[in-house]
Amino acid sequence: MSSTRTRPALVVLGAAALVTASVAVPQASAAGRTSTALAWYDATAETIATAGASTQITNSRTWAISWIAAARATRNVPAGVDRGAYQDAALAGAVHRALVTLAPSRTEQLDAKFQETLDAIPDGPAEERGVAAGEKQADLVLKSREGDGLDPAAVNAPYPVKPAAPGVWQPTPPGYAPAAQYGNRLAKPFLLRTPSQFRLAPPPALDSERYAADLAEVRAYGAADSTVRSARQTETATFWLGSSLTLYTEPLRVALSRTHQGIAGQARLVALFHVALVDTQIATSDSKYAYERWRPVTAIRAGTIEPDLGWTPLHTTPAHPDYPSGHNTYAGAAQTVLSALAGPRTAPFALTSPTAPGVTRTYTTWKQLSDENVDARVFSGIHTRSADEAGITLGANVARYALRNTGRLLAPR
Repeated sequence: MSSTRTRPALVVLGAAALVTASVAVPQASAAGRTSTALAWYDATAETIATAGASTQITNSRTWAISWIAAARATRNVPAGVDRGAYQDAALAGAVHRALVTLAPSRTEQLDAKFQETLDAIPDGPAEERGVAAGEKQADLVLKSREGDGLDPAAVNAPYPVKPAAPGVWQPTPPGYAPAAQYGNRLAKPFLLRTPSQFRLAPPPALDSERYAADLAEVRAYGAADSTVRSARQTETATFWLGSSLTLYTEPLRVALSRTHQGIAGQARLVALFHVALVDTQIATSDSKYAYERWRPVTAIRAGTIEPDLGWTPLHTTPAHPDYPSGHNTYAGAAQTVLSALAGPRTAPFALTSPTAPGVTRTYTTWKQLSDENVDARVFSGIHTRSADEAGITLGANVARYALRNTGRLLAPR
């Protein structure tokens, strides 16, 4: 396709630079299809890092919309055109159109990346039809998600705090902030029939042995002044403290760079990952606000047997209920999608964290990320182990459902 666009100079940062994570990955060939998927993966990551929303689920929505469109557009190639050229153009057309719509402040940079992609594709019907297909699918997905309740204002809809009582969530120190993410449970999922479809069973009873053990563990290992938490355990808590979206951007890129499924399979991987994560965050909020379980800091300070009014967690407690842990629902869903579509194991990859400068950890399975998340929230003093383990279960349940419904999600419209 002959283009009249001009291409200003642009340096595109990789996803690794954006999330301060580093990993050695195979380089794509100059003409290979992997390079197009990775280039637009990095462009998506840069767009969200630079112009993203204040709420994690809104940014996951941007990923999901952009890459659903790409997966639909690359799934079927019309007869009579070059397959590779068509799919490259379709993926670029889809992700570009979605991102400039959702993050218009990045239009100049995205236009430059789009032109760069088109310059690498031979002019002709494959390029023209691919771009048209990608843009059409982006417009259709964007239209279907209008008013879905995943904008920041809707996500943080006001939540009426219940009167203080044993087990009931209350705002937590030091800021005693209003509840966050209540509106997630009111939003429209991508695939779930209802936000409560996979609602968890109730948390352990307050007078149960399991809950007593949970609180004892958090009290000992999660205290700011803990004498039993090791340096490695403190590092684990700090490493996994930040946004799950940020921390999992690089592992997903590792899987994307190492898959042999071709460009359509790459687009499917990214789309399903983020669809599962949006629906998981909706389901997480449903269970959190269905049970309204108080946080460990509230329980320990109000302890019915041995109150500890001065107990303080290692890290500040987020402003929403304990059960389940959102970090761990995210981890459970991510592990399930990556294991299903990229295999449970991979060659070693190194990961860094913006909340633990100078620390590098190496992994060979996606489950290792989940295991560390479970421990991290206990060592931070902000979740019980029951809440963490329930989170893994919920995320896995939602992700398996998303994987079973791939056809319904990705069928071109």
